[in-house]
Amino acid sequence: MTIARVIAGRDRQIFSCQAGATVEEAARILSDKRIGALPVLKGGRLVGIFSERDLLYSVAKNGAPALIRRVSEVMTTPAITVAPGTTVLEALALMTKRRIRHLPVEDGSALVGFVSIGDLVKYRIDLAEAEAEQMREYIQTA
Repeated sequence: MTIARVIAGRDRQIFSCQAGATVEEAARILSDKRIGALPVLKGGRLVGIFSERDLLYSVAKNGAPALIRRVSEVMTTPAITVAPGTTVLEALALMTKRRIRHLPVEDGSALVGFVSIGDLVKYRIDLAEAEAEQMREYIQTA
């Protein structure tokens, strides 16, 4: 099972922000959309990730003035990415090893998705439950 399968059934909209946006603008997107991270774009290209963690560190270090800083000053860069052909297990291992919770999905240099560790764990659980149900049905009809 690949990342492509995880993102296949989704709405294609990827919430993101521009590198020149303020931290306050990016935080508002996180809050309004109830998400934990945003891919950061510059000229249509992925240049980093802005996460709740980046927001927290910036505010802790700079106080209220952190909100007027540019996302490009506080984002995590370079972004660690995966390709659509990456397996879910490989992506989970990468997230665990690098201690991150979000991965942009790039096909070449095009951003085609954005997945969280929650998305991948849910996918694995749904798959395991479907397999268990198939086994139950098989046993009942055998």
